Amino acid sequence: MLGSMAAIKLGRAINRRTESLESIARSIERGVAPTYIAPDPASPDGTAERRLVQAASGVLAEVRLLREQRDEFAAILRSMSEAVVVTGARGEVVMLNQAAREMFALSPDADYGGRAFVELCRDPRLQEFVAVTTTVARDEISSTELGIQNPAPRYLRISATPIRPGRGGMAAHVLVFYDLTQLKSYQSLRADFISNLTHELRTPLSALCGYAETLIRGVDDSQTQVRFLGIIERQSKRLASLIDDLLSLSDLERGLTALNFADVEPKRLLDETGELMQPAAHQREIAISVCAEHSLPAVLGDRDRLQQVLINLIDNSIKYTPRGGAIKLSAAVSQIINGDARGAVDLIVADTGEGIPAAHIPRLTERFYRVDRARSRELGGTGLGLAIVKHIVQLHQGRLKIESRVREGTTVTVSLPIVERRALRGS
Repeated sequence: MLGSMAAIKLGRAINRRTESLESIARSIERGVAPTYIAPDPASPDGTAERRLVQAASGVLAEVRLLREQRDEFAAILRSMSEAVVVTGARGEVVMLNQAAREMFALSPDADYGGRAFVELCRDPRLQEFVAVTTTVARDEISSTELGIQNPAPRYLRISATPIRPGRGGMAAHVLVFYDLTQLKSYQSLRADFISNLTHELRTPLSALCGYAETLIRGVDDSQTQVRFLGIIERQSKRLASLIDDLLSLSDLERGLTALNFADVEPKRLLDETGELMQPAAHQREIAISVCAEHSLPAVLGDRDRLQQVLINLIDNSIKYTPRGGAIKLSAAVSQIINGDARGAVDLIVADTGEGIPAAHIPRLTERFYRVDRARSRELGGTGLGLAIVKHIVQLHQGRLKIESRVREGTTVTVSLPIVERRALRGS
């Protein structure tokens, strides 16, 4: 009987121990610390159970911390504007963020885990850098700048940071791709601008210095003196005009130009500007006519700036229209402006000049761009007029359209939206 009672007691103890261990196992599976289990301190296995519960609680706390860090890392990765690709010890893709999918034109939902990097981008130069970086054991960060053509032309700076591989072939490299395409474009534009500006300034300055030095050394012929002084005067005016246009364009591009919006009547604006340009047109025997109705709806804009737009356009027409030609200023209601159903008023400057080849039209509003550089300088152009026109029109939420045929003439249309005063001021 004593043996039976001892066996029963032992069996119950074993069952309690088994149930306790199973409870611990179930808690760990659910990710919950088994704090509700109280080991029996009188039991020989109580200490072991207590240590097991404590160890399980510590492991689960570490797991929770790792999950939180993983979620934080994933959130940071998603929010990064740079493309990030993490590769494994064998060069396989472990993970990548949304920016990388967009940069390499990848499917937003496809799983690229475990694939080779070549499946992300097939540009040979990029593949070569990634292959060398991920296959050669290096402790330092590798970086380079290169241009790729696939899937789209881009200029990238790539940084490859090694990670000490762990068990199971964990992540070995973090590749970060910085898109420098726009920056390189800005640097190119800046270099071109400085080069063009230097060239534009050199011409009048050289003329001023050369003729001034000649006059200082002495010129006996009075007619020659007058001619040289006339050249100096023209080049000085050209230089002043160039500086004025540069300052005006700079203020427009930086948003420093204050616009005084008011109701502007298209008919009156065309009449005043046409009358203002009549003397210059008369000197070249060019007729300026105005064709517009008084009933046209008014537009809201800065009268002085809109007149500056028309003056630049008419001045170009005068310069490139042969003697005896004609310039027609007109206005009409149209139904455009970026899909706006409220319509617009078109201010049109049409001439019978030499016209412009179609290949040059898209670049006419670029700074210092000229179809005929030699003749433009001869006529006193700065190469900034249409760039200024474009920016003023954009500030009025308008659109600029240039149409031309060689030896038939050019038509420039400035479309200004018909908007309410409060809408334009609020913008």
